[in-house]
Amino acid sequence: MSILILYLSTAAIFLVLDAIGLTLMIRPLFERHVGDLLAFRLLPAAIFYLFYVAVLVWLVSLPALPGRSFVPLIVNAALFGAVAYGTYEFTNLATLRPWHWTMVAADVAWGTVLTTVAATAGVAITRALT
Repeated sequence: MSILILYLSTAAIFLVLDAIGLTLMIRPLFERHVGDLLAFRLLPAAIFYLFYVAVLVWLVSLPALPGRSFVPLIVNAALFGAVAYGTYEFTNLATLRPWHWTMVAADVAWGTVLTTVAATAGVAITRALT
């Protein structure tokens, strides 16, 4: 039961925060640089979110669930987010001419913070409810 609470709480926080971050920060920045390339496809987005949160929970949150300190969880979640978002951004920077360093910096920073907050909050909620 705790893994279900952990997954659902992490996913809910991740989705809500990402919707806000994408709307207020990432989309306007990306529109300036690659507006013609932007599209929103629901199925690939849903697959990404379901898979990303599942792997985050499995590799980072679940091992931290029985612990007392949040420090290892925060460090591992931040690294996970930076590597995941960095892979996307640096690949695009290396292969797509209009990609810009400001997009890389903003999205990697956002992915790092978003992943860290969602994982930490998910573990905190699960510890409180189980």
